[in-house]
Amino acid sequence: MMLEIREQKLDHSAMAAAKEHWDNIAKPIGSLGVFEDLIIKIAGIQGSKKVDISKKAVVIMCSDNGVVREKVTQTDSSVTAIVTENFAKGIASINQMAAAAGAKVIPVDIGVNKDLESPGIINKKVGYGTGNIAKEPAMTMEQALKAIEIGMEIVRDLKEDGYRIIGTGEMGIGNTTTSSAVASVLLNLPVREVTGKGAGLSDEGLNRKVRVIEEAICINQTDSGNPVEVLAKLGGYDIAGMVGLYIGGLQYGLPIVIDGVISSVAALIAARINREAVNYMIPSHMSKEPASIKIMEELGLTPVIYGNLALGEGTGTAMLFPLLDMVLKVYYFNSTFDNINVKAYERFDNK
Repeated sequence: MMLEIREQKLDHSAMAAAKEHWDNIAKPIGSLGVFEDLIIKIAGIQGSKKVDISKKAVVIMCSDNGVVREKVTQTDSSVTAIVTENFAKGIASINQMAAAAGAKVIPVDIGVNKDLESPGIINKKVGYGTGNIAKEPAMTMEQALKAIEIGMEIVRDLKEDGYRIIGTGEMGIGNTTTSSAVASVLLNLPVREVTGKGAGLSDEGLNRKVRVIEEAICINQTDSGNPVEVLAKLGGYDIAGMVGLYIGGLQYGLPIVIDGVISSVAALIAARINREAVNYMIPSHMSKEPASIKIMEELGLTPVIYGNLALGEGTGTAMLFPLLDMVLKVYYFNSTFDNINVKAYERFDNK
């Protein structure tokens, strides 16, 4: 069972046109910094200098993780189902933030350890939670690939529905543990260097979490050169679903926004599967988890929000949306040097 990926290519002529448009706007060249680069990148993804992100979604992959049985979290797995249903009811943190950003929240049950009845939850359940990685693989290769394909299909369906940009989100008690395990193997770094306190652990709890991850890596011998195998043995359905969102962005030509560390780990896996996927990724914030900066460095991406966030759910992606909208107001409605009869700034770099 293999992934079939039909790559889109960035439209470099659209990117050049967007860059030229920025340079003709009546302001110092490059003065909106990385935000100008993000709009240029989205122009390349969309194939037009007329960038459009008017229809936005935050897709939240929800799944339970068997490693919770090792007491690596403050709460038990029951919270995953409760919060997933809260997404559908519109009463979670991401719902309030997405509403302010004009984005739709789309919760996906890809592996919650319970049957959920709330309207608005997309049922794509691959299994009822994963295996306990401290004792066994999280899932089979077939399950991992199925979860990735689900993410890809969701991107396809959203593009057909007219969505222009997608934020990634997740909900799954224990998923900073699975993320740190995957990051340690793929980045070839000691577990302690890529593991944080997640949603709130004591120092003793963090030490336990590190020991559990080290045991999981030892038990589940993985080939770091095979990212899907690493995902299957140490990850989760939520991470796999987000991998599919990033690969779907590459296949269907949509910008996919990275949220926090768990979303970043999924982005790293997607990039290891196909490096071109990075061209369709938009960074939002730098998570407080220690793996985040190392992943962003490998991806060559620059987050624009440094707020010490640790909420997940796609909240960082929702925060980015209004910032992009503000920048697009300048892009579309500012005066140009031509219409105010002022000599344009010259560009003296090669960017």
